[in-house]
Amino acid sequence: MPSRSLLFLALSTFALASQADAPATPETPEAAAAKAGVSIEDVRTFTAVYNLVKQAYVEDVGDKRLMEAAIKGLLSGLDPHSEYLDSRQLTDLTEGTSGAYDGLGLEVLTIDGVLRVIAPIDDTPAERGGIKSGDIITRIDAKPVSSENVNESVELLRGNPGSSVVLTVLHEGESVPVDITLKREKIKVASVRARWLEPGYAYVRVSQFQEETGAELKRKFAKLRGKDLPIRGVVLDLRSNPGGLLTAAVEVSDVFLDSGVIVSTRGRLDDIDLSFSATAGDLAAAAPLVILVDRGTASAAEIVAGALKDNHRGLILGQKTFGKGSVQTVLPLEDGHAVKLTTARYYTPSGVSIQATGIVPDIELRDLKLAVRDAPPSLITSERDLPNHLKGEEEKPEAAAANTEAPPLDDYALNEAMHVLKAMALRKPATGAPAKG
Repeated sequence: MPSRSLLFLALSTFALASQADAPATPETPEAAAAKAGVSIEDVRTFTAVYNLVKQAYVEDVGDKRLMEAAIKGLLSGLDPHSEYLDSRQLTDLTEGTSGAYDGLGLEVLTIDGVLRVIAPIDDTPAERGGIKSGDIITRIDAKPVSSENVNESVELLRGNPGSSVVLTVLHEGESVPVDITLKREKIKVASVRARWLEPGYAYVRVSQFQEETGAELKRKFAKLRGKDLPIRGVVLDLRSNPGGLLTAAVEVSDVFLDSGVIVSTRGRLDDIDLSFSATAGDLAAAAPLVILVDRGTASAAEIVAGALKDNHRGLILGQKTFGKGSVQTVLPLEDGHAVKLTTARYYTPSGVSIQATGIVPDIELRDLKLAVRDAPPSLITSERDLPNHLKGEEEKPEAAAANTEAPPLDDYALNEAMHVLKAMALRKPATGAPAKG
């Protein structure tokens, strides 16, 4: 890392070059401020603070630590998603998009020194331990999470499989935090699950957007279609999906679209302005589609929900989504380090940015659960329900119950999705083979 004198020389040279490039003609104050480089006063202030820390801080601080802190501060002041990545953090990021890493299965966000949960990943220690979207982690192994150590705290969530960690968690809407002990595992996230809820009604769960998510969804869908059942409707579950890769979101959207724009991105660089469109071939053959979302539906998951909503392909059911409408690009540096920088906003097909606003569902649901009554009433609805009734000439014995995978009784949103889907299916006949493309 450069010494203080070299740092000052570099910044001074940059400042003088910026001033030399300034136009000689008068400018408005606004235009001058927009084009101004680093001023000599700013360089002097930075150098003075740097020297004060070196000379007067209670402990001796090396130049490398100070420079890394300065870089991290520069990026953290931009937005919650831009950050400096050392080699270990870069490896963790790569592992996360590939779907295999050691940890708890949490997607978190650091905001003003607060460690907030975006969403737990399905069937991981975090999800099984009761961590929910919107929770705040206040301590890790009794060590408080603060603005000074929040980035280091994120790293403490990772660790060797089998090791335990105690998270002090403040659930959303609660006033007293609780301690939750979790054991780290080798997280192998199967990003797609699919099954029949009832004959003709398919359930597809996408928990995260990884490199192979699009291909995995196509394989799972093909396996369902191999049972030769006509598709009457599909529930696409994106609840508590923290997002992932933009390319995977485009591939998943394309599975259910036959045409139309999926998403566009706009930034300051020309090669960032992109538009992605669907290719011919809706694997669900235009069957009715209900998309489940909640407050933990974020980023790439919101791209999918927005694409299907704006193309009038499906009905959005649930709660307003998280509202992360920005795109991050990993820019490599020397020594295996990198910068994750927000380089663009993304826009739904209708040209709307959902940054900080989220996607509003077509049908909004509260966060409720269903429960079995202790003593369900036994209603008499016909003559047949009466004991020892006279047998009818056309009366037939009760048919055996079908062996289906009905929605879990306590999953209020999924049960409502099935009701809506069946109502939509009444207006459209069951589809046969998927469209060819």
